[in-house]
Amino acid sequence: MAMNMGPAEGDDAVMSNINTTPLVDVMLVLLIIFLITIPAVTTSIKVSLPKLRVEARETKPENIVISVDKAGHSFWYDTQLAGRDDLVRRLKKISTLQPQPEVQIRGDMDARYDSVGRIMYACQLAGIAKVTFITEPPPLGG
Repeated sequence: MAMNMGPAEGDDAVMSNINTTPLVDVMLVLLIIFLITIPAVTTSIKVSLPKLRVEARETKPENIVISVDKAGHSFWYDTQLAGRDDLVRRLKKISTLQPQPEVQIRGDMDARYDSVGRIMYACQLAGIAKVTFITEPPPLGG
């Protein structure tokens, strides 16, 4: 194995080779770091994680609660609504308040989608800016 010690006695040429040893050392250290940290970041077991977001809900007295039972009847708090026109009329009254109250929809799990959709459409017609859904959190450990 030969080693270049610089120019010979009669040779005044400049050595133009780049020393790549430090570069290779740095790259090997980086490779080892990545090989050690990647298994810690990813896991190999495939599981289906729930996509439920749990938020603490503020109950304010000015919030409007509209419920839909499984038969499709709509209720303003505990009072049954006569129809969509009655709902829109009530929502238009509260849409002018400042700050505008939040409308919270409580839909029965067995209710048809169009029953809840009619309430959302009435909120849109009345100009309600914030509509939320009230759900039950899943049981702990389940």
